[in-house]
Amino acid sequence: MLYDRSDSGGAVVAPHRAAAQSGAGVLADGGTAIEAMVAMAATIAVVYPHMTGLGGDGFWLIHEPEAPPIGIDACGPTGAAVTPMLYRGREALPARGPLAANTVAGTVSGWAEALEHNLTWGGRLPLDRLLADAIAHADRGIAVTESQARLTAEKLAELRDVPGFAEAMLAAGAPPREGAVLHQPALARTLRRLASDGLDGFYRGALAHTIAADLARAGAPVTGEDLAAYRARRVVPVEIDHSVGTLFNLPPPTQGLASLMVLGVFDRLGVAEAESFAHVHGLVEATKLAFKERDRLVTDPDHVSDLASAVDAALAPAALDRAAAAIDPARARPWPARPGAGDTVWLGAIDAAGRAVSFIQSLYWEFGSGVVLQDAGLVWQNRGSSFTLGSDGVNPLQPGRRPFHTLNPALARFADGRTMVYGAMGGDGQPQSQAAVFTRYAMFGRDLASAVAAPRWLLGRTWGDASTTLKLEARFDPALIQALEEAGHAVERVAPISDLMGHAGAVVRHPSGVVEGAADPRSDGAAIAAPSRSS
Repeated sequence: MLYDRSDSGGAVVAPHRAAAQSGAGVLADGGTAIEAMVAMAATIAVVYPHMTGLGGDGFWLIHEPEAPPIGIDACGPTGAAVTPMLYRGREALPARGPLAANTVAGTVSGWAEALEHNLTWGGRLPLDRLLADAIAHADRGIAVTESQARLTAEKLAELRDVPGFAEAMLAAGAPPREGAVLHQPALARTLRRLASDGLDGFYRGALAHTIAADLARAGAPVTGEDLAAYRARRVVPVEIDHSVGTLFNLPPPTQGLASLMVLGVFDRLGVAEAESFAHVHGLVEATKLAFKERDRLVTDPDHVSDLASAVDAALAPAALDRAAAAIDPARARPWPARPGAGDTVWLGAIDAAGRAVSFIQSLYWEFGSGVVLQDAGLVWQNRGSSFTLGSDGVNPLQPGRRPFHTLNPALARFADGRTMVYGAMGGDGQPQSQAAVFTRYAMFGRDLASAVAAPRWLLGRTWGDASTTLKLEARFDPALIQALEEAGHAVERVAPISDLMGHAGAVVRHPSGVVEGAADPRSDGAAIAAPSRSS
C-alpha cells in the first residue's frame, strides 16, 4: 500500500514493504517510533542489500511533542591508518574494493544511541524482538527485487572481483534474477549475536573481533582499534523559520544545510501555483545556490573552527533574503556542478504518542565498496571515497576524519500543529526530492500521496549518472518542459517514473491524532498504519 492512515495508532513508511511491515508490527505491539525504526533499519539492511546495510552510516532526527528535536550522527570516521600515503600513485580515492572500505560503519552505534534515548520514552521492547524480522529474512532468504537484479548486472564488472562479493551476492557467478531467493546466513548470525550480546558488540567484544578479522582478511584498512574507538554522537539539529512553521535537518558533515536553504530561499519567491514554471524553476535555481554554499562549507566540524556559526549565518533570514533576490525569475543561471553519487534508504515513523523519527541509512554507492565480510556477512560502505587526496579541498583525506554526507533526514513542525517527517534517497537528489514533496504538500495543499508520486526533477547526478543536466520525468506538462528549455535549462527527459529521482516518503501527524503516510511508487515500499491499541 503506497498510502495509509490511522486514527491514532501511528504509521511508518519504508522503500521496501518488508521493512514497513516490521515497523508497523512493532507499533502494533505498543512500541515507540524509535523501536519501530530500529526494526525497520535492520530489516531493510537484509532485504535491500544493494542500498543499505549494517556496514554503512546512518542519521536520526527525533521529535517528541513539546520538546526540542534531537539529532544523532552515526557517521564513521576514517581509520587511524588511512592516510594519503596509503593511496600514493593514485589521482583519486578508489570507489570499490578493500581500499575503498576505509571508514568505520556507524549505523549500528546510531541504533544504540537512539535506543538509549528511547529509555526516556519508556520503551520496553527487547532487542531480540526488534531484530526478529531481520533475522528471519536473512535466514529464510529474500526475493531479489528488480532494482537489486538490475544494479548487480549493471555494476558487475566493477564488483565481481571484490573480496566476498561474488560468494554473497551472485548466483553461480552471475547476477541473481528478479524474484530469485537470496540467503544471507552469515548476516543472520551477526544479527543474532547483536540480539543476544547487545549492539555495542559490533564495536567491542567477540563480534567486533570477527568483523575486524574479516576486514583484515579482505585487505581493508579499518581495524579493531578503529571500531572500539567509535561511538555515535547526539547533535543539535539546524533549523529555519518557514511560512508554514519550523523546518529541521542535521548539521555537517551532512548536506542538511542545502536542504533547508532550498526551502528557505523558495519560500521567499512568492510562488503561488504548484507544477508551474515558477515552482520548478524557482526550486532548481534555489538548489544551485544551496549547493554552492554546501560545497563551500560542509565538512567534518571537528576539523574546522566554528563551522556551526558559518552554517547558521548561511541559513540566517538575511542570507536567505539575499539568495532569493539573486534568482532571475525568467532565466537559468549557468550550472557547473560537483556531482554526488548515492544509494540510500529513508524511513519514517510516528507512534501513537506523536513521537516521530526521520531516519536515513546508507552504503553510499550501490553495494558500497563491494566488500562483503566473510564471517560477519556485512557489505561495507565506500563513504570515504568522497574525500580528496589533495590538501587544498574542503574534505581532504585524513585519519579519523568524518566524510561529507549527502544523507540528511528532514522534519517539519507546522504552525497549525502538524508534524511531518520526510526524506529521500539519491545523492544530490535528496534535497531536491525533499523540496518537491514538501512544497507540494505544505505550501500548495496537495494530498500527501500525490505530493510523493507526482513527477520530479533532478539537477545533476545520482545513481551513478555522470551528467549535470536538469532531468525531468516525462509526465511533466510538455509546455512546462519547453518553458524550462527556453529559460536556458539544459533539460533531459527521462522515463515517466524513473529511479533516477530516488525513493521519497513522508509521514504526517495531525493535531487530531490522525497519522498518514505515503511511500514512493518508484520504490518497492509501503506506507502502513498501525491499529490503535484500543481497537
